[in-house]
Amino acid sequence: MYISELNLRVRYGETDRMGYVYYGNYAEYFEVARVEAMRNLGISYKELEDNGILLPVYTYNITFLKPAFYDDVLLVKTKILRIPQAKIEFEYETYNSCHELINTANTVLVFLSKENNKPIKAPDFFVDRLKTHF
Repeated sequence: MYISELNLRVRYGETDRMGYVYYGNYAEYFEVARVEAMRNLGISYKELEDNGILLPVYTYNITFLKPAFYDDVLLVKTKILRIPQAKIEFEYETYNSCHELINTANTVLVFLSKENNKPIKAPDFFVDRLKTHF
């Protein structure tokens, strides 16, 4: 299993009238966490795209347990539980400043050929960098 951690501070503009982080902002938080998790492996979205590989989100699910508030520092744990094949699954846990679990989420992304938008196998360089964690 591969785990990456990222701290994000909630900005005022990311909250709603109740003072909670607006629910739609979590998708962006998870994108930032996912990009940084891959970067920590030595893989970037730019590198994938330069190699003709797209990685669009196929599914996104989230379960809200508690709200986050303005100026909270959130810890987003990103996990890859399996070696990818034609798709890759990311699991997320978000913790608030008091170390309480506030939500869990999951995204599945599909490896696509930039040339024809057809699913492809995860590139060997991607799989090789992940294998050391399994």
